Amino acid sequence: MIKKLLYFLLFLLGANAIFAQDKNSKIAIGFDYGFGSEFNNGNYTFTNHFYKVQLYYKVKETKHFQYEILVQPEVNFGTHQLLNLYFVKPETPDYIHKREEYTQLKDIHEYVLNLGFLIRRPIGEVFSIYVLGSIGPMITDKETERMSNGFAFADVLALGVSANVNQFRFDIRPSVRHVSNAGINSENEGYNTKNIEIGVSYCL
Repeated sequence: MIKKLLYFLLFLLGANAIFAQDKNSKIAIGFDYGFGSEFNNGNYTFTNHFYKVQLYYKVKETKHFQYEILVQPEVNFGTHQLLNLYFVKPETPDYIHKREEYTQLKDIHEYVLNLGFLIRRPIGEVFSIYVLGSIGPMITDKETERMSNGFAFADVLALGVSANVNQFRFDIRPSVRHVSNAGINSENEGYNTKNIEIGVSYCL
């Protein structure tokens, strides 16, 4: 882990050397970690933690606001369990077996490419607040009573606070996330989670 962080810092320093002549660079790259759980309900549990690489690009700046687009490849590690076995109805083929299977605790891996848009409001020289919305395709590796495995989408809405320290920017953002497959496959109830994300990015 330490070696990876050192390589990452060397990469940032090298990128800074390349872009040093451009004082008005609009690009930032960074890393984000988050965790969360489902909204309280009686049907299922879902907890998750995830890692994102982040690439920001500032497309416009006005007197009071900055507008950015970002790309966030993500790996999400979730655990899920069906609590209400009657969620699987008798008309479901092989429903007894599926109730037994779905009530077992499952590990779920999701691989996501988030594409987002961010509106930022600077507050002084150091801080800023922002709202972020993103949507992206994803692949999930486990079938559950709520969603088929395979192709799906992840939608995220977040509010965040940033602090700039030299060329580094530190973020904390509460977010809500919805995952479903838009009706592409048979099971499409999806998951809804509340999360906290923390991150650091480097402005090139």
